[in-house]
Amino acid sequence: MLIRRENPGDAEAVRAVVAAAFAPYEAARNSGHPGGLPMEVTLLDALRTDSGWLPELSLVAPATAPTMSTASHGGIAGHVVCTRAHVGSVPVLGLGPLSVHPDHQRRGVGSALVHAALGAAEALGAPLVGLVGSPAYYSRFGFEPAEAYGVTAPDPAWGEFFQVRVFERPVPPPRGPFVYAKPFSTIDGG
Repeated sequence: MLIRRENPGDAEAVRAVVAAAFAPYEAARNSGHPGGLPMEVTLLDALRTDSGWLPELSLVAPATAPTMSTASHGGIAGHVVCTRAHVGSVPVLGLGPLSVHPDHQRRGVGSALVHAALGAAEALGAPLVGLVGSPAYYSRFGFEPAEAYGVTAPDPAWGEFFQVRVFERPVPPPRGPFVYAKPFSTIDGG
């Protein structure tokens, strides 16, 4: 599966993929009232204008087979982004949102995107990547509970859902509070 860096012309297609991927979750957050823009779209828009945005870590998976809705999402099957975060004063990365259009889910697109993002993060020398997500899903990529490494979540309620993927380096990984790029703390979905 081809994974490539997002091109400037992909932004609207990526927004469409993120909106479609998170629409069911947004409906659940809004007590079953569909139609609201998922907060992940608002977050992605805000991240694009933040100093934590790293264009080289905004990756897309082009759709390999046309579907009825391919035109509605610009031929993009999925998207992932890593943005600048910190553990104490040490620069690290925050992964997410990870989005796969519903027409392309359960076909390995998300896995390919995560593998590509982690490979790029390691190649760029990041000591670790943090995220909030399902331990059952992300453990396959080497993510472990952040507390096992002395990294504390921005919100203690995240518990086991806040995880880190630590890369082998000659120095131990940083310890302390994890701080995402600013839009993560200002976007509340409302």
